[in-house]
Amino acid sequence: MLTLYVHIPFCRSRCSYCDFYLVTATKHIEAFFRALALETAFRAPMLQGRTISAIHFGGGTPSMVPVHYLAGWLEQVASLCTFSPDIEIALEANPEDLAAGAMEEIRAAGITRLSIGLQSFTNEKLRALGRAHTALESMQVTERALKQFDSVSVDLICGVPGEQMPLWKADMEQAVMLRPQHISVYMLSVEPKTLLHRNLMNGSITVPDESVQADLYEYAGRKLGEEGYHHYEVSNFCFGNHHSRYNLASWKRQPYIGFGPSAHSFYCSGGREIRTANVSALSRYIANPEAVDSFREELTDEEIFTEKVFLALRINSGLCVEFLRKDNKLGLRLSERIERFEAKGWIRLAEERLYLTEKGFLFADLIAGDLIFGQAY
Repeated sequence: MLTLYVHIPFCRSRCSYCDFYLVTATKHIEAFFRALALETAFRAPMLQGRTISAIHFGGGTPSMVPVHYLAGWLEQVASLCTFSPDIEIALEANPEDLAAGAMEEIRAAGITRLSIGLQSFTNEKLRALGRAHTALESMQVTERALKQFDSVSVDLICGVPGEQMPLWKADMEQAVMLRPQHISVYMLSVEPKTLLHRNLMNGSITVPDESVQADLYEYAGRKLGEEGYHHYEVSNFCFGNHHSRYNLASWKRQPYIGFGPSAHSFYCSGGREIRTANVSALSRYIANPEAVDSFREELTDEEIFTEKVFLALRINSGLCVEFLRKDNKLGLRLSERIERFEAKGWIRLAEERLYLTEKGFLFADLIAGDLIFGQAY
């Protein structure tokens, strides 16, 4: 099985906290999709004879482009390979793009899953994040989506400027009342070169400290667990099998191909594991869509081992202790480290496999780094 990702780089404006590659010049949409068709045709040999289990349209804001462009690309891909009978085709969307009739058009184009970037159900937080929609629109859009799609995911952010537990509890209460099949919970990350970072550095805003963010995150884990959501990845919760198929396949290190500027790919060739990245410039992408690779690396055995440890913990699929003993350089100290993390309540050991606890999800990267390198980082 193979999964596909398409980076649609267009947004109406850049959110203060966003560091993804995007452009706000929508006049280039048609040219972008012409280039996307050429890139896809060039990559046809990687698609032919393959079965696609999931496709994810990310960005950027895929929901703001005319739907017929998405439908046309899906038709092109379907002519090159086979779609699995239960394929998941997911679209990231902003509430302001989902006015009356828009969801029906998106559904008719073949989209099976809607991932809505709500970020909050409270006006105070939405204003702090500079979002264009209101709390009422967050609720109304989610209600309509649940009537149109079998699988709906909503994004929520905790730790925004000025946030304390009451606001976060209000977000959680509204979310569990609506009961979308999937909820992503992100702790606000202050990335360099963003407006949020600049405002934080000049003192015009403050954000909750790490202990407050940790409390907010842990509350979400408890609340969603009580409501029947499965915490299947550090930031993601779902009912039943409503996990993101594309994301989960990527975290399981299954092959995927990325299309569009800044998209990444991972695949095997001649027994080697290869990662590539496309150029992060729309002008360069449009100018030469058949030569968009800006980065290519063949993973070493050490890099593969490191990835397997980090990702096994991230998705809490269970990390085999024997696998660590065989490939890790910690020797006898491994048992001591496992015991230390157990004592902290961060991991549990079951049938010689390590699993993160709810509290342990907060320290997933630290735990992995300690188990691999012998020191937290």
